[in-house]
Amino acid sequence: MKMINRISVLPLLMAAAFALFAAGPARAVVEIDINRANVEPLPVAITDFISDDGIGAQISAVVAADLKRSGLFAPIDKGAFIEKIANPDAAPRFQDWTVINAQALVTGRVVRDPDGRLRAEFRLWDTFASQQLSGEQFFTSPENWRRVAHIIADAIYERLTGEKGYFDSRVVFVSESGPKTARQKQLAIMDQDGANLRMLTNANDIVLTPRFSPSRQEITYMSFEGGQPRVYLLQLETGQRELVGNFPGMTFSPRFSPDGQKVIMSLQQDGNANIYTMDLRSRATTRLTNTAAIDTSPSYSPDGTQIVFESDRGGRQQLYVMGADGSNQRRVSFGDGSYSTPVWSPRGDLIAFTKQSGGKFSIGVMRTDGSGERILTTGFHNEGPTWAPNGRVLMFFRQPAGSGGPQIYSIDLTGYNEQLVTTPSYASDPAWSPLLE
Repeated sequence: MKMINRISVLPLLMAAAFALFAAGPARAVVEIDINRANVEPLPVAITDFISDDGIGAQISAVVAADLKRSGLFAPIDKGAFIEKIANPDAAPRFQDWTVINAQALVTGRVVRDPDGRLRAEFRLWDTFASQQLSGEQFFTSPENWRRVAHIIADAIYERLTGEKGYFDSRVVFVSESGPKTARQKQLAIMDQDGANLRMLTNANDIVLTPRFSPSRQEITYMSFEGGQPRVYLLQLETGQRELVGNFPGMTFSPRFSPDGQKVIMSLQQDGNANIYTMDLRSRATTRLTNTAAIDTSPSYSPDGTQIVFESDRGGRQQLYVMGADGSNQRRVSFGDGSYSTPVWSPRGDLIAFTKQSGGKFSIGVMRTDGSGERILTTGFHNEGPTWAPNGRVLMFFRQPAGSGGPQIYSIDLTGYNEQLVTTPSYASDPAWSPLLE
């Protein structure tokens, strides 16, 4: 992963800005309350960052796209801009921005330093309060410009919402091609906005359920290499791959523990499946469930003390929670239908799931004790939710009826902001990374 150095840019307010600020009563600093059920997007003006070669405009375009896609921001059409920013170090003419209802303004500059590095900086302004809210400067190699844009978008998101952003992250998924009866499936990885896509495996063997390590640039996934499903670890930077044990039965649904030191999975033997953990250092395995049912799809709580999983021990698939040592197993889902693919939120407050009821598949969330169930979206076949690193957005895949293939969508916790994540081929089983370092 390419390094990006960042430093703060101190607030700069010119005399004219002070005059504007002193001319009337102080306004509250602009912010967004993201806990409301339906947030009105904040109008924000994002100017083309000044540069000699056009890369500044590219960076600001990615920033605008990230913020718009979140559903919390409404970038204003540049055709409405009155002031042309010539010096991003100087305070803007705030009245030119308030008249077009730009409640926040983003300006910036991108230059190439003598050592070949890219230096990108931005400033975020509250136009009604006539003050700078934040500013930072980044140094990186030129090919890393998209990451800089995502980091800037994260900084703006955090300053205006009070919570971490999620734009500087990646998604690993299963890329699917070919006819529905003979799909080829490869592991692929992309930025969270669909850019910088690359394949991680070839199409010779079917792969399923990729999952990120929370602590390293590493994924675990299931492969049918050799005709049997096996769990593998793959180092993303080196491409090195290793088998996680060679169990006599079939292995399913691998996922890392929060510290990245264990893999939890379901092993099928004698017609039933139980949940095991494996210590990645010692390769010792520990059995956590022991039933005649199908126990699968385990997911740790972010503090590592609890595990949610699905089981048909009650006759149909439902969600259960247990201690990390397998103790105190208890059912938490009680609605109509069947529940599957549970994933604990990185915030620790919610569990996302797939629900099948009345011939439809829904993506929903519930509190960790099973209360407060909310359905976010329903379709022909929705499945496989995965959380953004800030716990505010989910991705999932939707399989349409007929001969078409699956596609990845995102939706926020309000359920109002559902969007297609464009990929060049069919795509399923997304898994969101933590924020990049």
